[in-house]
This record gives sequence, structure tokens and C-alpha cells, in this order.
Amino acid sequence: MIAMRPAQERGHANFGWLDTHHTFSFGHYYDPKWMGHSALRVINEDHVTPGSGFGTHPHANMEILTCVLEGAIEHKDSLGNVERIPAGEFQLMSAGSGIRHSEYNPSPTEPLSFLQIWIEPNEHGTTPGYQQKRIEAQPGMTLVASPTGEQGSFTIRQQARVWRLQLAAGESLTWALQGRNGYLHMISGKLTTGGLTAQAGDGLFSRDEPNWELMAESATEALLFDLP
Repeated sequence: MIAMRPAQERGHANFGWLDTHHTFSFGHYYDPKWMGHSALRVINEDHVTPGSGFGTHPHANMEILTCVLEGAIEHKDSLGNVERIPAGEFQLMSAGSGIRHSEYNPSPTEPLSFLQIWIEPNEHGTTPGYQQKRIEAQPGMTLVASPTGEQGSFTIRQQARVWRLQLAAGESLTWALQGRNGYLHMISGKLTTGGLTAQAGDGLFSRDEPNWELMAESATEALLFDLP
């Protein structure tokens, strides 16, 4: 069975410089019913005002995937990476044994919007790593991350696959999962599956549902998580 995580029920905080929605428990938002789904621990939708951002802070033992939707991120980390990540690009930071980084909106006028996703790794204490690339939007499913880095995807330290979904209005496809758990996060548009209709910010999830029949009612973009 496929169930829904409605966008309006997510955790929310507005700090002025940051307006954020949390799909799962994060920071000051805690709901014991929403601690994650399989290895998927965090989906935060962050909107950052011009010239603002997250100061230097640490992470460890987490695969952190960032999808930039609007604007650009200025990234610096303790591995020596100094990068700019524009809309349409993804970043994967494997925190491993420990990494420190900062993320800023470098524009004095343009807003920044991005999704920050945390996936728990299947091994701890590994050497930290950084990957960044543009994942071109293609019709259907485009592989973003996988355990082996196949099809030019990021290599992730978990038996999980992340896909970028793009469907035109009226298009449909079958998502055949390899793992036991599935999660779909809507970025834009309107999509139906399993008798449910999802729109921007909504999540759909399942356990032991090997095939999802996806139908776009309007032009749709989403992220798909095939999880252990």
C-alpha cells in the first residue's frame, strides 16, 4: 500500500533569513511518527534570503544530498572544496568520520531554494568525500545516486538509489523498486499513484510495494528514493 505525507503537515520554521519545511523530525521539530523512512532520514525544503546562509558546522556518518532548485549555493568545507552550486546541479557530501562546511546564498538580490536530503550510510567512520555535478532533466527517470555510481550517478554509501522524475501532463510510467521501501517527494506538478494525488511538497511512501504506477496530471518533477 502507498500512503501520503501531506506537505501542509510537515514541520515548519521561519527564522527570517531561512524559511524551511521538514518532512521528517529535524532541529526543533519532533514527531515520533516521522523519524524517517528506511535509510531516508531528512528531506528539508529550504528557502534562504539573499546574502544569508548556514555558518560552518559539523556532520558525521551521513550521506547529504543537495538539490538546488533556484539560485546558487556557495559551499566551503574542511576538505578544501570551495564551490558554487547553481540551480539544476546536485551535491553529495559523504560526511564519514567527520566534515565541517558552510552553505551561503552569495547573491545580494536573488533568493535561494534547495532540498537537503540525508541518507544514513551502511558503514560508519569512512573517509569523507565530496561530489558535485549537473544532472540534466530528462523525460522519465534519471539516476542521481546509486551504490555503484552507475549511469554517471553519484556513488552513495548505502544500498539506495535516488532518481529524478520528469513527466509531461498525461504521461505515465511504472517505477519498479529494487529495495523494500519507496519514497517519492514532489517538487512541482500533480501526480497520481495508488489512488492518491500528490502535489508540490507532498510525499508518498510504501513498504513491500514493488511497482508504482505513476501518472502525471500536469507537468511533474519529483525525486524518487529506492531504499533498503
